[in-house]
Amino acid sequence: MWKGRFKTDTAQLLKDYSESISFDWRLYRHDIAGSIAHATALEAAGLINQTELEAIRSGLASIRDEIDRGEFVWKPDLEDVHMNIEAELTRRIGDPGAKLHTARSRNDQVALDIRLYLRDQADEIGQLLAEVQKSLVELGEKNAEVVIPGYTHLQRAQPVLFAHHLLAYVEMFSRDAGRVADARGRLNVMPLGSGAIAGSTINLDRELIARLLDFPAITQNSMDAVSDRDFAVELLSAMALIGIHLSRLSEDLILWASAEFKFVTISDAYTTGSSLMPQKKNPDVCELTRGKTGRVVGNLVSLLTTLKGLPMTYNRDMQEDKEPLFDSVDTVKASLQIYAAMLREIQVNPAPCAEAVADWNLLATDVADYLVLHGVPFRKAHEIVGKTVALCVEQGVALADLSLEDYKALSPAFEADVFDLLNVRRSIDARTNPGAPSSANVQAQLARWKAALE
Repeated sequence: MWKGRFKTDTAQLLKDYSESISFDWRLYRHDIAGSIAHATALEAAGLINQTELEAIRSGLASIRDEIDRGEFVWKPDLEDVHMNIEAELTRRIGDPGAKLHTARSRNDQVALDIRLYLRDQADEIGQLLAEVQKSLVELGEKNAEVVIPGYTHLQRAQPVLFAHHLLAYVEMFSRDAGRVADARGRLNVMPLGSGAIAGSTINLDRELIARLLDFPAITQNSMDAVSDRDFAVELLSAMALIGIHLSRLSEDLILWASAEFKFVTISDAYTTGSSLMPQKKNPDVCELTRGKTGRVVGNLVSLLTTLKGLPMTYNRDMQEDKEPLFDSVDTVKASLQIYAAMLREIQVNPAPCAEAVADWNLLATDVADYLVLHGVPFRKAHEIVGKTVALCVEQGVALADLSLEDYKALSPAFEADVFDLLNVRRSIDARTNPGAPSSANVQAQLARWKAALE
């Protein structure tokens, strides 16, 4: 494609080093869609005639169908997806194919392709996030009465409904969906027509191309248009956070499925065994997802590092944007897909949950609140209840096992009704503030999310 300027062929080592067709071939549908729109603009400008336009459209469609069937032969010597398709089109239809690149550079062409590709991927990721949310809501609905200890520092803290815990992840994934949608909005701008750096003296109707490709806006600066990868960083960042949230959920499930917790059982379909120990049932989906998150975070850092020192405008370094993008897209989509399926087959075990939540120390904060409502300043109430718990530890008993005299010795504010507090269900249902885990609140949230996700 640049043989007019060069007297000798490109070294084979450089061809092998610089080719991107081994990974950017997946942009073919978007490249072809962009080329058809570009050809339409060429015809509208009188640079090709209707017959040539139809030849280009037909030729590109046949190439697309051939690629779809896995029959197209990619040629590494042609470097990338753009030149492979254009060269084959020209071989098939002759001069009309050679006219296709008029007023276009690979710089604005690849900028368009990546935006089209990521627009589609953002839509798919949004749908997959919704499926994971639906699975969490369904699991919560099926176990709406199950209570578990909530944890801070991995120490038992206060009782919460199991469904409330799951709804926390529904909220997280909702924010993820919002970030993906925001990133999609900013990437949905049409860059074609920016040329290599400064547009072209052959002025095509960019608004026409934007309409054909369903872009609501066109880029306003040709230099920024070909060098901008902010939109890719944004989507990588959103995907990294999705990975982080899946990894946190993975850690909870790994703990809950352990013999020490026994809160849940992950189905055989989504666990594996040991090559040596016949009794093992390992939560590999959770562990793999936790591990893959490191790669997704690394891909974000990789692209940021690639971009950080680049001068205006396009530099070949930017070819390195695609592999991190493709890998993160593939990894996040696969993780979301398998999580949506796995969550639907998780079984919650009420007995171990009830046993864990029978720890009366979970109600210590309720006792402190009781004292506050009886006129004791909170810091003093906190100290009193701390001493009460210490007494229980010393005597090897629970809060409910202390006598009223024991309580009164610690504070005269205690009355006989303090024992009414020591009930897990009462503790949960007393928490009625918006966002708190009362049964009524949780049921309302489950219903809200179910309706929203439908």
